[in-house]
Amino acid sequence: MDRVDKILAQWKNERPDLDTEAMGIMGRLKRLTTHLAREVDQVLQQQGLSSSSFDVLATLRRSGAPYRLSPGDLLSMTMVSSGTMTNRIDQLEKVGLVERVLNPDDRRSVLIALTEAGFAAVESAVGLHIANQQRLTQGFSAEEKAQLDALLRKFLATFE
Repeated sequence: MDRVDKILAQWKNERPDLDTEAMGIMGRLKRLTTHLAREVDQVLQQQGLSSSSFDVLATLRRSGAPYRLSPGDLLSMTMVSSGTMTNRIDQLEKVGLVERVLNPDDRRSVLIALTEAGFAAVESAVGLHIANQQRLTQGFSAEEKAQLDALLRKFLATFE
């Protein structure tokens, strides 16, 4: 029995009329998110990065050369508020991992670009990040991973 089972048992005892099946799914997803975030953060912190800074750097890196995007594109790819994105960019710029460069197509706007240090940081971190994700899912067979991925994709599609 996990902690969610204990919660569900309490509800069953107190309110046997409630269908708590969805509560079990949601509770487990929430608890997994907490545990997984902690595990991801530990690996990224060893690289001197937070999850939020890695998110920006990885988004720039996977966009391909020349590794620069508009703030709006970064915003849409990371699903955070514009204030949050501005703060992330400011912090990364302070430590020299990104820079604001004039947009060659529109001199009134800027692009956010990886610096050499930012490129090196994300290159170093991404391999460790992927290895950590593989470690975190190693308890599943290949077939189970595919099933879980399909179910989560279906669930996510109801929102996106």
